[in-house]
Amino acid sequence: MFLQGERTTIFSKVLFYLALSLLGLLFLYPFIFMVASSLKESPEVYSNILSLFGARLRFENYHTVVTSVQMGKYLLNTTIVTLCVTLGQIVTSLLGGYAFARLRFPGRDIIFRVYLGTMMIPFTVIMVPMYKMMLTFGWVDKLTSLIVPWLFTAYGTFLMRQFFLGIPKELEEAAIIDGANRFTILTKIFVPISGPAIATQFTISFLYAWNSFIWPLVAIQSRANYVVTQGLADIQGGYHANPPIVLAASTLAIIPTVLIFLFAQRYFVQGVATTGMKN
Repeated sequence: MFLQGERTTIFSKVLFYLALSLLGLLFLYPFIFMVASSLKESPEVYSNILSLFGARLRFENYHTVVTSVQMGKYLLNTTIVTLCVTLGQIVTSLLGGYAFARLRFPGRDIIFRVYLGTMMIPFTVIMVPMYKMMLTFGWVDKLTSLIVPWLFTAYGTFLMRQFFLGIPKELEEAAIIDGANRFTILTKIFVPISGPAIATQFTISFLYAWNSFIWPLVAIQSRANYVVTQGLADIQGGYHANPPIVLAASTLAIIPTVLIFLFAQRYFVQGVATTGMKN
């Protein structure tokens, strides 16, 4: 009876993982189709849409995307903007999260709730005032307009605050007794043990900044300063009759986000699991 029960358990696990594998393949197929079709000729895409590959792999489609349609420039602009926004949000979130979690000052909780409440304001409400600010500063059609307004994030501050609340106060008190100041405590104690929360914030900020479209569409006019989402829209308009070129550009735009998520996935899950809802 014991062996029969064990065999039933193994068989159930095999069926379970097989079903998960098939489901995963189903969700992965659109990405596989996109990459495979980007290596075809345009007639091959229309002639047999179910075939993954054509007569030969045409890597020159990617060369065309990078050179002829300036996708390389768009990717460079997006990388600069995304890294600046992501690193800036991490720094400001660490500072804000520590202040709201550990420092006591008048109106702290009210300020935190108001700051958190800004997450409920739709972007369309603040888009016009923000654009007027960019005009005042002379940042319209500059990458600066895509970086500076997004260096602060209420969600990131909330995430870091919640994580810091779970750190024992004894560590901080011992450091204060040894003569450490607040900045030293943050950088030498809190930051090194906040890897999961920082990885979570990095992943969310990176994906948001990389995929941003509405604000770049408003703030950037010249193609020299286009980001990748604007570049994709431009390519779709100019190469709508050449799907492999459009799919090659889409592949180049998606690969960085996929790699970031794959590398940070373990820390992302750990960060979400360990960030408690403390008051």
